[in-house]
Amino acid sequence: MSKEQMLNFDEGAKKGRVTLVGAGPGAVDLLTIRGQRVLQQAEVVVYDDLANAELLEICPASAKRIYVGKRAGVHCMLQAQISEILVEEARLEKRVVRLKGGDPLVFARGGEEMETLAKAGIDFDIVPGVTSAIAAGASTGIPLTHRDHASSVVFVTGHECAGKSARPNQVNWAALAQTGATLCIYMGVRRLADISETLQDGGLAGTTPVAIVADATLEEQTVHVTTLAEAPIFSESLLSRPSLIIVGEVVRWAELHDTMISMQAAGV
Repeated sequence: MSKEQMLNFDEGAKKGRVTLVGAGPGAVDLLTIRGQRVLQQAEVVVYDDLANAELLEICPASAKRIYVGKRAGVHCMLQAQISEILVEEARLEKRVVRLKGGDPLVFARGGEEMETLAKAGIDFDIVPGVTSAIAAGASTGIPLTHRDHASSVVFVTGHECAGKSARPNQVNWAALAQTGATLCIYMGVRRLADISETLQDGGLAGTTPVAIVADATLEEQTVHVTTLAEAPIFSESLLSRPSLIIVGEVVRWAELHDTMISMQAAGV
């Protein structure tokens, strides 16, 4: 395939299909080139609360926009309803874009939507996006892996769906405490006290560095660098903000990052 063919890959895509597009972590310019191209061709866009609303400006003015935002404890629409909308719009022979914050297949329920579309016989494809763990690390100067300190990284949810407690795939925090991996915890602010306690019970030291990155990559981004034992004190103040929690020795690099930025600002 030539470079020109690659750049025009989606132009001939037939209607009556759904494309799950990762909107990235927040900053508009972290959308992929392919994601931008798909949005430019959208006839229907079904978008999440965590997808930057400025991305809708990329869509044609004629595109139908359907908001299906969800935050912890506040759901505009049930997941089953969202999936049904995708099916219904695709059956009208529309090019449908499901715009999801971060990456469609990382804690974004894209797998459930794919399953519904497959059962309905609807064609679909995926455009990956920058997930918040990667973005939070990059924007704070925290390397999620480091040859001397962390040879693995774990993406884990801090918020499990109701009724999951009896399932075998429930998060085993005590086991994660023994891995030596960098832990990137999504949707964990509400349960930060429980997570902190369970990790410590599993053997992770209370002095382990922790960074809580809220609104990663946006102008309002904030970073709280603390320890595992002290991290819960930030829980209440961050409940209303999408936050990523990084646990591990690599968090110490955040201080180096801040020092370098301060030196640059001072012209050193």
